[in-house]
Amino acid sequence: MIFLADFSVIKPDPGLFIWSCIIFALFWIIIGRFAFRPIAQALKKREDDIQGALDESVRTRQEMAKLKADNEALLAQAREERSQMLKEAKETRDGMIKEAKEGAKQEANKILAQAKIEIENQKKQAINEVKNQAGMMAIEITERLLKEQLKDRESQKRLVSNLVNDLKLS
Repeated sequence: MIFLADFSVIKPDPGLFIWSCIIFALFWIIIGRFAFRPIAQALKKREDDIQGALDESVRTRQEMAKLKADNEALLAQAREERSQMLKEAKETRDGMIKEAKEGAKQEANKILAQAKIEIENQKKQAINEVKNQAGMMAIEITERLLKEQLKDRESQKRLVSNLVNDLKLS
């Protein structure tokens, strides 16, 4: 204790200074070997891990950008395909409508032609019927006229001889 009583902070003892430096140097070497080196290694490992995570993040971002570009390309392709499919569907629809119109027009023309034929047949039939009725009426009228004019025998003989003469001349 006597040693401590003589100790003064303002004026250090050279021996104490040397021993303090030696102890500090030993302490620094021991701490450097057993504490600083593992701490430095841990910091280096952490730095490498962080750098690896950053590199992985950059790589992931690049992959995401590439995937996004691929997705946009696929989306554009899908839009183009959809547009093409809609165009083809529209063309098919228009073709079907045109075909249906042409078919309907042909069917209408066919029905119209059949109707004209039917009308013509009915017209001919009506004309024949009118002719037949007119002929029947003429025969009836002629018959009545002849009955009226040929009441007596003498008129009948004259008519027959005139008809025979007309037939011989022809």
